[in-house]
Amino acid sequence: MARKKPTARKRTNRKGDRAISGASLLGMLVFFVALWLLWDTAAVAPVKLFVVFLHEISHGIMAVATGGRIERIVIDANQGGACYCGGGSTFLTLSAGYLGSLAWGLAFLWLARFEAQARWTMALVGVATGAVTLLYMRNLFGFAFGLGFAAALVLAARQLPALWNARILTALGLTSALYAILDIKSDVLDRPGLESDAHMLADLTGVPTVVWGVLWIGLAGGVVALVARRALTRS
Repeated sequence: MARKKPTARKRTNRKGDRAISGASLLGMLVFFVALWLLWDTAAVAPVKLFVVFLHEISHGIMAVATGGRIERIVIDANQGGACYCGGGSTFLTLSAGYLGSLAWGLAFLWLARFEAQARWTMALVGVATGAVTLLYMRNLFGFAFGLGFAAALVLAARQLPALWNARILTALGLTSALYAILDIKSDVLDRPGLESDAHMLADLTGVPTVVWGVLWIGLAGGVVALVARRALTRS
């Protein structure tokens, strides 16, 4: 009876993997700083509008998930938006906006890791954006933006290599995650009287607007810090 030859174990380069993770974290931090500095400029306005789109559809998804329906969505040129829903859990639907932005950001970052499938992922995001726009967007600017951005995503999937599609997904993910932090600060902590999700939750629950802002920004910051820590320590 022939004996099987022992197979050599494949050794992993832990130092190299950590270096790659460290470089990825450094890239994320540089992108965060650049985005922070350019946040109120026209350079990032299209991406911010897309994140507003994700914010509003998050309200709608939660409304549907809790037994309600989406009536219409509007997005304006000033990067404001609203999702009008009927039925469902008001508390969960209102909570889903900023936390949904964070969830979308993490999802895009996770999907960007699968570079070989990045073009298909980008095409799917583009088609879904177009479908939501056709079904629910009910103002001219929002309709034009939704279809235009959807077309741009599909075009990127068709024309750009997988690496660049993965980078675009990463940029969208980081922007959405940062939006969850910066917009909570702007809308809730800096301007607590603004008619925001937190303001409406305060009216619903009696818990002050600022408390909701602190809870959401703490959760968002904690999740982003956890993702950064895992990127740094992953081997």
